[in-house]
Amino acid sequence: MKYYIVIPAHNEERFIALTLQSLVQQTLLPSKIVVVNDHSIDKTGEIANQFVVDYPIVSLLNIPSAAVHLPGSKVIQAFQKGLETLDNDYDFIVKADADLIFPEHYFETIAGHFEADSSTGMAGGFAYIGQNGAYVLENLTDKDHIRGAFKAYRKAAFEQIGGLKPAMGWDTVDELLCKFYNWKVVTDASLKVKHLKPTGANYNPTARYKQGEAFYSLGYGWMITAIAAAKLALLKKKPLLFLDYMNGFFKAKWHKKELLVTQEQAQFIRKYRWQKMKGKLVG
Repeated sequence: MKYYIVIPAHNEERFIALTLQSLVQQTLLPSKIVVVNDHSIDKTGEIANQFVVDYPIVSLLNIPSAAVHLPGSKVIQAFQKGLETLDNDYDFIVKADADLIFPEHYFETIAGHFEADSSTGMAGGFAYIGQNGAYVLENLTDKDHIRGAFKAYRKAAFEQIGGLKPAMGWDTVDELLCKFYNWKVVTDASLKVKHLKPTGANYNPTARYKQGEAFYSLGYGWMITAIAAAKLALLKKKPLLFLDYMNGFFKAKWHKKELLVTQEQAQFIRKYRWQKMKGKLVG
């Protein structure tokens, strides 16, 4: 299968060489890798450019943007700029972060999942972070969720969900919309991706309310939001984040923030979330 990778990168000089090296050593090589250097003030662009020189499949796009690193909007806007440089001749498209090390067979395995089942719309492995000299599962989400750091989409599914939303919650709404349109989201526990920088390490303090806004934008409603907020705060081992998340939710509700989904999709999402929660209780 033919696939393209777009890598938004903002001040990633510490890790981007490791990420790109793991990609150019894949057993199934990507046809194109686009590094989008998003307003970096370090050597990100220089390092990426060396790969452009050494590997014809790698290209570099330098873009200006706001320096503030807010989750969602900044990274997806950069991704979109990279996507615009590519043609439509691919089987699946990948959004990847610039602080990862992929196992060499990662994308051969991902391609295998897409080939094995034509209803598979998304596929991905699991993120592992360094802890006490070893790599352990970065356990922030359910096992059926693909981390935003490495998303692979079948072209038809990507197009049907309308691409990626430039807002916090983009990496949840994509999967929910896939399910809405009857695409399968496949996770493979054998694919262990080293995540070199903890999730959210560079976020501006104002971003702490964005998660609550995202829950609102996904159409969760306050009760599902409260459950999701409590769970996420506990997983991050910061219980007081629950208050920030709920504050963000009610601020968005008060200001009638635009949803990322239609009312029909929001209704589907709430039903799906309740079914999942009930399934866990019964199970």
